Amino acid sequence: MKRIDERELRDELVKLRAEHRELDDQIILLEDQASADQLLVKRLKKRKLAIKDRMTAIEDQLLPDIIA
Repeated sequence: MKRIDERELRDELVKLRAEHRELDDQIILLEDQASADQLLVKRLKKRKLAIKDRMTAIEDQLLPDIIA
């Protein structure tokens, strides 16, 4: 893997982690409200899961395969 590609992946990973944390905070705030919009909470959770999947894919690209 080229150094530029690796750096771009690491930068994207940092951004995704920040977005994941922000979504988590938003979800917690919404769920604490009695009149929380459940549809919005579901959408945020779905987005958070998609981000987590992308983070996992990037981490898999960055870490070399270990043959046991």
